[in-house]
Amino acid sequence: MDITNILITGVGGQGLVVATKILAETAFREGYDVKTSDVIGLSQRGGMVWGSVRFGKKVYSASMPKGQGDIMVAMERLEGLRWVKEMKENAKIIMNNETTYPNRVLIEKEEYPEDIEEVLKNKSFEVIPVDAKELARKSGNIKTANIALLGVLSKYLPFKEESWVQVIKENVPKSTIEVNITAFDAARK
Repeated sequence: MDITNILITGVGGQGLVVATKILAETAFREGYDVKTSDVIGLSQRGGMVWGSVRFGKKVYSASMPKGQGDIMVAMERLEGLRWVKEMKENAKIIMNNETTYPNRVLIEKEEYPEDIEEVLKNKSFEVIPVDAKELARKSGNIKTANIALLGVLSKYLPFKEESWVQVIKENVPKSTIEVNITAFDAARK
């Protein structure tokens, strides 16, 4: 089997580290060799963060080769656009509709692009729009948006639902297990 390359992009505070960990652990439990990495140094200031998960029969490096991403989970729209150079042609981009304005936009030095989804579609990517915050709100807690995005991602990966659910239960606070599973299930529909 070939290696599957998944990139998760976002800004600090969106639960990217937890999502990356859950994805990697689920792949491992399904019997794949897994390598993962994440960069979170700017997360405390709402800055860009990203993580990658690579899985397959044998994976030798955590570094995803440029232009070889199969699926991107963009927790924030502009971060999805920023990282598109890492993706293959026709890659899937699970695009959360979340907008977080970077400082250069807030101080009016740059404009936030309003046509991100169209730009990506015109570059031959398959854009899958998601309102993760609304799915999370309906689940009972808006902080489950990252798990809702994993629910959408799960539809495109060969992992059993039971594996996802078990790993989620082990990686979220006990008091939030039910709402996280509800968000995951809602996004799979």
